[in-house]
Amino acid sequence: MTIAPNPYSRTRKRLLAAAASLAIAGGIGFGAVATGTAPVLADAVRVEAPQVPGFADVVERVSPAVVSVKVKAKIEPAADDGSDQSDDPDGMNNLPDNPQLRQFFKQFRGFGDQNGHDGGNRRFSHRDHNNDQPRPVAQGSGFFISDDGYLVTNNHVVEEGSAFTVVMNDGKELDAKLIGTDPRTDLAVLKVDGVGKFTYVDFADDSKVRVGDWVVAVGNPFGLGGTVTAGIVSARGRDIGAGPYDDFIQIDASVNRGNSGGPTFNLNGQVVGINTAIFSPSGGSVGIAFDIPASTAKQVVQDLMKSGSVQRGWLGVEIQPVTSDIAESLGLKSQNGALVSGAQDGGPGKQAGITAGDVITQVEGKDVASPKELARLIGAHPPGKSVDVTVWRDGKSQTIKVDLGTLPSTDKQASADPQQPAAPAKPAALADLGLTVTKSENGKGLVVTDVDPDSDAADRGIQPGDVITSVNSTEVNGTDDVAKVMADAVKSGRKAVLMQITRDDSNRFVALPVAKG
Repeated sequence: MTIAPNPYSRTRKRLLAAAASLAIAGGIGFGAVATGTAPVLADAVRVEAPQVPGFADVVERVSPAVVSVKVKAKIEPAADDGSDQSDDPDGMNNLPDNPQLRQFFKQFRGFGDQNGHDGGNRRFSHRDHNNDQPRPVAQGSGFFISDDGYLVTNNHVVEEGSAFTVVMNDGKELDAKLIGTDPRTDLAVLKVDGVGKFTYVDFADDSKVRVGDWVVAVGNPFGLGGTVTAGIVSARGRDIGAGPYDDFIQIDASVNRGNSGGPTFNLNGQVVGINTAIFSPSGGSVGIAFDIPASTAKQVVQDLMKSGSVQRGWLGVEIQPVTSDIAESLGLKSQNGALVSGAQDGGPGKQAGITAGDVITQVEGKDVASPKELARLIGAHPPGKSVDVTVWRDGKSQTIKVDLGTLPSTDKQASADPQQPAAPAKPAALADLGLTVTKSENGKGLVVTDVDPDSDAADRGIQPGDVITSVNSTEVNGTDDVAKVMADAVKSGRKAVLMQITRDDSNRFVALPVAKG
């Protein structure tokens, strides 16, 4: 049988032969036809960019010291309707009635299962378990501060727990016991007993931390242990309404649920702060996180390791900021200091002679910049210590020695002595101040009955029902008393007078400008 030649095969051979001839003529190697040559290819794109320092060296050294903290607690039986929600599922009932503070902690607490499923929002169901056994309620982060197993975390991570497990960087799990907590600074110390020594980290001198410094956060977000994020210090001295010792470092490293209690490092591998709260309308990181400064944590942790609690000094006074008007009325050159609006009965401050109207400017020679600073300075001293408190009174400074008391667990309220009511008095006008007043029922002070809406008094928040108890530290029981004090202020060149106002059993001071002429 004769097979006809394939025309496509002949055409292909001719094309290959022609291409080989062209390649040889042009000096270009073509496949196996050219001898001793190789294909010439263009180089891949490569950019010689400046080398930016990374964080790998820091992370490699500090990661073994950072742990995940799993918390378990004995849970009460669920309601009869089968719901797994308690009356206080988030543990928020004990927080102050501050919506912003509740939002911080509600979005930051490390609830969720151990593997971070459901975006960290999954709740543990208690219906099908033995209620005598501890169950997972929270998870967070922590870090070792000694080679014998002491570690730091947040109080709000461990506060509901009865059993604690620490997950090491290599996945090893160790039982831990609670040494002590300090709710006021949201810090806690755990202790792990193990064989050998633990890798630990040290606190930095956060006074040297500057806005713009690089920082690295390591923690356990959504149960994903050993997670590293980086950013910069965004701000210092933040007050988020969490407590009297607010002085947070703000960072923009990505911090989420489960990062609570985890460290933020500088590039030297030292802890500059402890992650404790985030601001997030969405529940996830938006680049606004708050750290407890290392200086605060270091002192608190030392006390917790020694005694399991923190004992702070107590002055026993109610204080408020010094505004520019108040400074002017008192003859102060600056707005620094804390104005005493009241001294609590039986408190160490009142016993030592501190009175309402004093401006506390120094404690043990250290300047007091604000009421928050005063709280920190007093709280840094132990109860029973005698400290020198410098106050501005009657246009001059004087130093008062105060034996500090023990800060109570709840704020003490100044008690009022019962008074027999007096006959009501007719209202009288303080035209220059825009106020109408009448004598109080107990004969002490003047009750505001009307406020001119266009007056300085209205602008500064004085309301009907307020009681004016003193003006420029002088008790007033009638309009003549007020007029005399105002006249004396004008003679001495003052542009304002300082009124002590009582409202709802609390005191505050308001500076009002005096009439010119």
